[in-house]
Amino acid sequence: MTGASPAARVHVIGAGLAGLSAAVALAGRGVPVVLSEAARQAGGRCRSYHDAVLDMVIDNGNHLVLSGNPAVGRYLRAIGAENRLTGPSEAAFPFFDRGSGRRWILNPNDGRVPWWILSAKRRVPGTSVGEYLALLALTRPHPGRRIDEVISCRGVAWEKLLRPLLVSILNTRPEEASADLAGAVFRETLTKGGRHTWPRIATPSLAEAFVDPALDRLRKTGAEIRLGRPLRAVKIEGDRLVALAFDDGEERLGPQDRVVLAVPPWTIQALLPDVMVPDDFRAIVNAHFKVAPPAGAPLMVGLIGGTAEWVFAFADRLSVTVSAADRLLDMDNQVLTDLLWRDVAAVHDLSGPAPPSRIVKEKRATFAATPAQEARRPGVRTQWTNVFLAGDWTATGLPATIEGALRSGKTAAALAMGER
Repeated sequence: MTGASPAARVHVIGAGLAGLSAAVALAGRGVPVVLSEAARQAGGRCRSYHDAVLDMVIDNGNHLVLSGNPAVGRYLRAIGAENRLTGPSEAAFPFFDRGSGRRWILNPNDGRVPWWILSAKRRVPGTSVGEYLALLALTRPHPGRRIDEVISCRGVAWEKLLRPLLVSILNTRPEEASADLAGAVFRETLTKGGRHTWPRIATPSLAEAFVDPALDRLRKTGAEIRLGRPLRAVKIEGDRLVALAFDDGEERLGPQDRVVLAVPPWTIQALLPDVMVPDDFRAIVNAHFKVAPPAGAPLMVGLIGGTAEWVFAFADRLSVTVSAADRLLDMDNQVLTDLLWRDVAAVHDLSGPAPPSRIVKEKRATFAATPAQEARRPGVRTQWTNVFLAGDWTATGLPATIEGALRSGKTAAALAMGER
């Protein structure tokens, strides 16, 4: 190992989860860290805030992780927040079909041998064992190929399970999405057994699970945290970045200083035009309704035949998520609210008009998970010896997920410390 000298610092630019992951890993190894974030709060797309209309703290979106996400577990342990995720102690996914009114629970068994597909009570009603066995094709590498080039995109299992599941994982219309990205998720979760697919939600909020404990840990290690500090430009000499131009002035880098750029791909494009990055994005729309969920409401319900894909039940609100939601961006908010409330009301057998609500639209929530965009994802290393990239849009091998963001930050930190 050839690490940085004791006086060397690592500037981490961006305090989303990738940047926080990098900063926590570096600070945990005794490396001096300067964490700079353009916004006045950390968290990036995984942020929480007090909404004045609802008079309550809400997350910008409903972010689900799974029990089999190793980077999530490592990160939460590192920041002392391993108890901030909640969910059932089994792989139980309730579904509701708005068209037929039918309900069922997808319930994979915990072990690696998927005997659950033999049980009609554990799989989607009306599906056959063969439809699930066909998914094995996705677990093999298919570089550059779409999902619809690898498996059949029709049938009951496709319409009532795979399509809604894949659109939420990939945030892209599944028929055009990368088979390799879908397969990577299946290989790390479902094919390892249901124990790796227990759903987990941040409690009581994203910030209190993933962000605030990380900032507290960084402060205790002496890291500098500078919020509301946009990076406007960089200066390069030869094969090194030598200065960072922030709104509050230029900061020269020492000969051993390193930089982790954990910023969105469009920011990278502006700062380092020579770096190829994803340039096609998909939206996510979330709606939060200020109403207590019915007693015994499941943590989340998959919705078939509605506008939303998932309905989440928190202690003080009901929320929905719509992935690949570009078609909804220009819709009037009141019309959209009424549309999504009908989904929520159907799932939980509620009546009456929509309660106070908040619509949150993320126009560029993730890169489009197509083979073409997958080919544009850069690695963590760059052509400059002291610059490393981090973000769920880098070449993590996963779609744009919390797990991928945390992995990229940890990898960038290791390389910035001179590790292989």
